[in-house]
Amino acid sequence: MTRRSKAAGKPGKARRRKTARSKQRNARKPARRSAATASEQVARLARELHEAREQLTATAEVLQAISGSAVDLQQVFAAMLEKAVRICDAKFGNIYRWDGEAFHLVASHNTPRAMVEARRRSPLRPSLETPVARMVATKTAVHIHDAASHSGYTARTDPGAVVAVERGGVRTILMIPMLKDDELIGSFSLYRQMVRPFTDKQIELVQNFAAQAVIAIENTRLVTALRQSLEQQTATADVLRVISSSPGQLEPVFNTMLENATRICEAKFGTLFLFDGETFDVVATAKVPPELAEFQKRRGRFQPISGGWLDRILQTKQTVQTADAAAEATPVSEARLGGARSAVCVPMLKDDVLIGAIAVYRQEVRPFIDKQIELLTNFAAQAVIAIDNTRLLNELRQSLEQQTATADVLRVISSSPGALEPVFEPLFENATRLCDAQFGALFLRTERGFRNVRPHDASSEHGESWQREPELILAEHPHIPLAQIAQTKRTVHIADLTQEEAYLEGDPLMLRFVDSAGARTMLIVPMLKGNELIGAFGLYRTEVRPFTDKQIALLTNFAAQALIAIENARLLSELRRRTDDLTESLEQQTATSEVLRVISSSQGELEPVFQAMLENAVRI
Repeated sequence: MTRRSKAAGKPGKARRRKTARSKQRNARKPARRSAATASEQVARLARELHEAREQLTATAEVLQAISGSAVDLQQVFAAMLEKAVRICDAKFGNIYRWDGEAFHLVASHNTPRAMVEARRRSPLRPSLETPVARMVATKTAVHIHDAASHSGYTARTDPGAVVAVERGGVRTILMIPMLKDDELIGSFSLYRQMVRPFTDKQIELVQNFAAQAVIAIENTRLVTALRQSLEQQTATADVLRVISSSPGQLEPVFNTMLENATRICEAKFGTLFLFDGETFDVVATAKVPPELAEFQKRRGRFQPISGGWLDRILQTKQTVQTADAAAEATPVSEARLGGARSAVCVPMLKDDVLIGAIAVYRQEVRPFIDKQIELLTNFAAQAVIAIDNTRLLNELRQSLEQQTATADVLRVISSSPGALEPVFEPLFENATRLCDAQFGALFLRTERGFRNVRPHDASSEHGESWQREPELILAEHPHIPLAQIAQTKRTVHIADLTQEEAYLEGDPLMLRFVDSAGARTMLIVPMLKGNELIGAFGLYRTEVRPFTDKQIALLTNFAAQALIAIENARLLSELRRRTDDLTESLEQQTATSEVLRVISSSQGELEPVFQAMLENAVRI
């Protein structure tokens, strides 16, 4: 027992020693593992710190690019993509803008050329049950671990996935939506050409870049809007300055408007039309192609073709915009000869009456935006103001000229009583100048017709013919305009004398008047004393251009002044005749009284009587 006990005790001590050593070894192992874990944590923390610093640096650099390039989105997008691709260990990246129907590629970094070209040709359109459609619907990130095994690619139902895999070699895709006030405006996308999903921190970083891209876009929009507003205000001020510095002159105003409109609206050329109620006329142009400019010059005033831009303006009195003129059924000259593709035409309205239109054109398909149309509408309103100001100023000038001319004629009438020549000279000069006529004539009514008493500024040949035949006998010329005056005692206004019956029938007087004197447009106003026709006052133009209502009223006034001068001369002549008759009668009575006095004072003596008679007879 004892020996067994000792023998048993020794092994027991050995086991205890082994157990102790084993415990010591076991106690040392956790220490080594803790040291290894601590080392890994330090390395992880160092790596995370490095990544955080890299991300902060990238964010700072992007923000610096945003602040330094407020309107250069390409520069900002390029900086964002380069840093996102590098930090997230991607192969390449793209930024897309969403227009409500498709994603359009606006920036890329290291993207394969074939994929870029495919995206440029065919924007990324979300179809049913595709990752892109899911992002549009949910406005959340889409993370595809392996695009090549995705059903959209394998079944070839997703064109975007097919392009990405086959043109870009894409396997892993990360698409982050770009949101402004919960509105989708684009996508920030990274791609890997191997199956390796992005980490949560990388996804978070790309989300941060997407938010910064939205900030850059908004900053650019605000700065662009501010610049556009400043440009528009400057252009408006420029036009108003020209209006104020060129009173009564529309050409410099229209030219300034069109120059500013084409520049600010990024148009290739522009045209300003005026409308007279029946036809349009090109009154100002800016950078119009030569072939179109030559056509506009030859065409002159015109009526718009049915269905064309100006015809639609005329029918609706509303702005007409064309995205692509080549797709329209009606071929307008601006498209045929000027190469116009996108165009906008704005009406010029005064009290809802169309008085003209301003149009600008682009030679590529790029529709004008609302702000550009708004600017053009503002210019149209300014053009109407300029036209109205010019009209009022011209009316004031014309009224002043007419009053001055009337005062001048009345002054001559009062200072030259009975003398018609001094009166007719300023009368004709003022009438032809103010009514924009080439020559005129004054006719007095005779028993058989009219007598031309004063041709003015007619050709020498025509003036000599009037001197040879001063009287115009109506029985020999029954269809001439003066015959109408004699019959109706009303104003006769003929736009084109070559269309008159007397000319067409070969009346020699009309042929001489039109062919020799060059008269085309005629205005004759009757000179009436009560209901009695005293004569007529005529003005003539050597071009077909009718007189205006104001010019007709002015000539009627001049005719009345001529009648006053003629009547004054007649009354003065009558007064002088009567005075002469009275003087003669008085002298005769005085002579008779003298002879009777001699007879009564010389009774029986004939010699003094005869002497007195002879002296008075010789004197009287």
